[in-house]
Amino acid sequence: MAATPLMNEFPELAHLTREDLEDILNDPAYFQSIFHSLPQVKELYQAQAELGMANEAIARTNLSLQDRLYELRNETKEAFDNAKSMESRWKDLEREQREVYQRFNPQFLLLRLRHATTAQDDASEALASSFVQSSPSLSSGNDASDVDEFIREFRELRKVYHKRLMWGDRWASGQVSWEDG
Repeated sequence: MAATPLMNEFPELAHLTREDLEDILNDPAYFQSIFHSLPQVKELYQAQAELGMANEAIARTNLSLQDRLYELRNETKEAFDNAKSMESRWKDLEREQREVYQRFNPQFLLLRLRHATTAQDDASEALASSFVQSSPSLSSGNDASDVDEFIREFRELRKVYHKRLMWGDRWASGQVSWEDG
């Protein structure tokens, strides 16, 4: 028999007669039996079976890890949510800290000193006005003790006022320095 391209590609079929080859083409069962007996097909099916078993082994491994992976995913989600919550809390705490520290800011303290100085001046002036309006004459005996009491209170109020005024002036002229730390 002459070498044909079919015989070159499939030497396993070289021993078959022309009638056998025609029977292969006409009978699907015969074709299947010959086809599945070819070494290339057997190798292909063997490789497919090995890949299938390897795939199943990987799938079993994945399934055995599934519960642990779900646990890890949940733990990770909880940790992430906790981190986000802490991040939000951190921002709130930073804002609160800025608000608290603002009370100790030099500009804010100077402002408070100036307000306290003004309030002290108003308090001493109010005491003086009250004393002047409440004492029509200084001729009675009780008025001397009232005058002494007024003078003592007024001097104390004015002393605090002038100390605050002096501190404010020094501060404004740069004689007061603040060191953080």
